[in-house]
Amino acid sequence: MKRRPMSPGDYRLVRAVGRLPARVHTKLLIAFVGTAVLLVAVGALGLRVLAQSDDRVSELGPLQERAAAYGKLQSDTSNVRNLLAENLGRKSDYFVVWPDDSALGVRVAVDQAIANQVRRIPATTFPDRLGFVPPAEDENVLREIREESDRLSVLMDEVIQDPNETVRAEAERLAAELNQLASELANATTAKASALIADNARAYASSRSLYVGVAVGAIGLALLLGFVLSWSVIGPIQRIDPRLAAIAAGDFSGRVDVENRDELGALAANVNRTNDELRRLYVELESASQHKSDFLASMSHELRTPLNAILGFSQVLREGMVGPVNEKQAEYLEDILSSANHLLALINDVLDLSKIEAGQVELERRPFSLREALERGVVVVRERASDDGVSVALEADPAADVVDGDERRIQQVIFNLLSNAVKFTPAGGAVDVASARVNGEVRVSVADTGPGIAFEDQERIFEDFQQASSGLEQREGTGLGLALSKRLVELHGGRLWLESELGKGSTFVFSLPARSS
Repeated sequence: MKRRPMSPGDYRLVRAVGRLPARVHTKLLIAFVGTAVLLVAVGALGLRVLAQSDDRVSELGPLQERAAAYGKLQSDTSNVRNLLAENLGRKSDYFVVWPDDSALGVRVAVDQAIANQVRRIPATTFPDRLGFVPPAEDENVLREIREESDRLSVLMDEVIQDPNETVRAEAERLAAELNQLASELANATTAKASALIADNARAYASSRSLYVGVAVGAIGLALLLGFVLSWSVIGPIQRIDPRLAAIAAGDFSGRVDVENRDELGALAANVNRTNDELRRLYVELESASQHKSDFLASMSHELRTPLNAILGFSQVLREGMVGPVNEKQAEYLEDILSSANHLLALINDVLDLSKIEAGQVELERRPFSLREALERGVVVVRERASDDGVSVALEADPAADVVDGDERRIQQVIFNLLSNAVKFTPAGGAVDVASARVNGEVRVSVADTGPGIAFEDQERIFEDFQQASSGLEQREGTGLGLALSKRLVELHGGRLWLESELGKGSTFVFSLPARSS
């Protein structure tokens, strides 16, 4: 047995989702909610990343402001230290400014300038001058700077009053310590700002990678969820559809294997139950059909024997072979013969239909002249047509003369169509028979000028024991002729159809495969 190729619906995860005891509506709802949750999670993560970045930026601004203020303080203390160092070594630029004055006067002027600058330093360490409130650790250093500045200011006053080299050296040492404190404070703050910038860059890269990873993961999960759920629905449908097609074609041997515990699983179970029930009914119908065929064959045989006797003795009596008959008796004998022939035709039609349905009809195919078959059919019905005042005309195409088929069966179809046309055509009407070769097939048409057939009856009249309203009104026929003709034409690989309109007559057309040249 050929295995069915594996489809996405056969994956384990898909089948596992299908086996969940939940309705399809619930599964779809869960899928939509899950996708929405993933989207919300991605959005929340994005907001968190933005908030963290905003916090880092807001922290960096004050830190850079502090670094700038401390840098200014460092510059001021560095300037004091440099001036003291230059004045101590008498290399100050003031010697250039006042080249004609004494060295002592220049030194005093420089010391006075240094003292003034030192006195301004403490004021620059308070929040109103800094522009911000320094943190506790910075405040401790700033307090030391103020204290060192105050001591240096006292020493500078002593230096100005008494230019003692020992005091001046102590002042220079304090200036160096003051500059050291300011430098450490500025450098530490600058280092913090640089570290924060570096941390911000790393955090941004990390957050970006995390966000992208989560977004990709969420998209992957959403796609996986959609794939699994969709195939848990599509897979069973794909398995059910060919089974339904097979059932429609009359194949009841297979079953649908669907493990879903939802509406699709229930549908598959119903399909299997329907398949089993149809298989059981089909077996019963086949048995009944066989019994019917056997019964009809037996019945037809049993009926033909006495019917042939009735026909034979009626003909003997009508011919006067056993004595003369009067006019009334002859009329009764004609009625008996007509009814017997009608009954014999009915029996033959029923038997033919039963054989066709049972597949017991074997066509004797051979080349024959379609034109001659049409001419024989016209000859058979022409006498009745003349009696009813109906003209019958034949137009045979020489290109559609020889066809392959069972001549007796095709003759039977032609006679059925011609007899119906003559029967339903009123006096003064006409029946036109034609043959032609069209699109690789041979077509025979029988057109009459009768009452026509209503649209709603045009399909029904090809069914067993069905007649149009005009046939019911005339109370003639059994409703088997067209059904039998249609099946015989189809056995030849052709088709039989009707073109009709009420009040404008009818045209019956049948086609046969053209004989290959």
